[in-house]
Amino acid sequence: MTTIGEALITLLEAHGVDTVFGIPGVHTVELYRGLARSRIRHVTPRHEQGAGFMADGYARASGRPGVAFVITGPGLTNTITAMGQARADSVPMLVISGVNATDTLGKGLGFLHELPDQRGMMEKVALFSHRITEAEELPGVLARAFTLFSSSRPGPVHIEIPTNVMVKPGNGIVASLSNAPPPPPDAAAIEQAAGLCKAASRPLILAGGGAKWAEAPLRLLAERLGAPVVETTNARGLLHGHALCVPASPSLKPVRALMADADLVIAAGTEFGPTDYDGYGDGGFVLPANLIRIDIGADQIVRRPVTVGIQADCAEALRALLAELDTAHVAAKDGDARAAAVRKAALAELSPALTGQMLAVETIRDALPGAIIVGDSTQPIYAANLYYDHDRPGGWFNAATGFGALGYGPGAAIGAALAVPEASIVCLTGDGGFQFTLPELGAALDADAPVIFVVWNNRGYREIETSMLDVGVEPVGVSPAPPDFCKLAEAYGIVAERLAGTEGLADALRRARAAGKPRVIEVTVD
Repeated sequence: MTTIGEALITLLEAHGVDTVFGIPGVHTVELYRGLARSRIRHVTPRHEQGAGFMADGYARASGRPGVAFVITGPGLTNTITAMGQARADSVPMLVISGVNATDTLGKGLGFLHELPDQRGMMEKVALFSHRITEAEELPGVLARAFTLFSSSRPGPVHIEIPTNVMVKPGNGIVASLSNAPPPPPDAAAIEQAAGLCKAASRPLILAGGGAKWAEAPLRLLAERLGAPVVETTNARGLLHGHALCVPASPSLKPVRALMADADLVIAAGTEFGPTDYDGYGDGGFVLPANLIRIDIGADQIVRRPVTVGIQADCAEALRALLAELDTAHVAAKDGDARAAAVRKAALAELSPALTGQMLAVETIRDALPGAIIVGDSTQPIYAANLYYDHDRPGGWFNAATGFGALGYGPGAAIGAALAVPEASIVCLTGDGGFQFTLPELGAALDADAPVIFVVWNNRGYREIETSMLDVGVEPVGVSPAPPDFCKLAEAYGIVAERLAGTEGLADALRRARAAGKPRVIEVTVD
């Protein structure tokens, strides 16, 4: 007999899942019966939050959904933070959990891992949460999840299977596969948008994370229009080194001035979130008056006033817009100059300290061309989110915007390393954030994930300390003592080295990459 737990694994294989991240427990043993015989790789984090972060990093690096297996109750609640991060950044994540036997649910009888309403709790974070009660439900629920991932704005989905349901017969279950594409761009909207483009003399493009797989049409449209391209954090890596690229935060004054001066703004895959557009909380961001907005989610488009809204995948919409534009359309002749001026002014707005931290990130990029840099909330990440031109589309992402989960970097970097094994993977984390999820060093070793962990050690939560001082609050609670990271790495059998400042960082990175194994580089700073 094939059980529902075993059938689940077969169905995941049919949907192209090759890796799951999870920690087994007594309430998920029956899921592992099928997993042990499958082609799916299982990676064991040291905490369920790590499972979620690994699934997130896997999805961002590969473009495919990340999958996590967690136990009932505390296993699932430990994963909620990672699901919140995925929800904020539109990352496709499938979390499959156990739940107590159906005849015990909601009765408060004190069973192991019991929650009053586990699925009700998850419905507040997940795009949807579904409880499987019969074998016949499983193919349809999985199809619904994977259809959502491919055809609309993605995020976390939760499926729970009661312990007494996992062992039910699941013979004859056949996968219901769906590769449903997003809706095609509306022809009338494309025609109207093209008309606005033809009439514009100072066009501008805002690129968000939804555009990170659309580099080719984005570049062609920018060149056709002569439009500078301002990139939010999750779009960095697009148009690297291009004359029209503006790899600077819309929170910076020169970028806002560029936006205000534009007579047409095309927003591609960006939600206009405050952490990108009002990072200093000064309320100075003003939505462009003449706005074409491209987004895969209809709900996003209606949240703010637009001149033209186009619901579609960014790449498809940009290609349709290019096709509608006359090939003889004359590009604005000052686009390169406008972009160059704002790049210079935006860089000049950074303080010397921020500039030094941004240069440290450039050192990583230049030492390891084409690397994927996964960040945590630490000073160089904040600085580079303000201004930094990465050299790989989709190769720069972190948790310092949106939900802002501290401790994100190590797990997400491991997930990225397993998703894109040919790339160099750098986790850039701080001494404070690294201590949230430091045991994931062991998971990197187990999984043979050659992540280079660069620890920016300023002995505390320096960014928070600065924020307190800026508003006249005496710093409290911002100086947790860091451990000896090199000794901790060595305790896991991982080679580590310590640098005083960033001098020598490039050579250390190249040594770490040559090793092809997990490595720790601690950078101590004042």
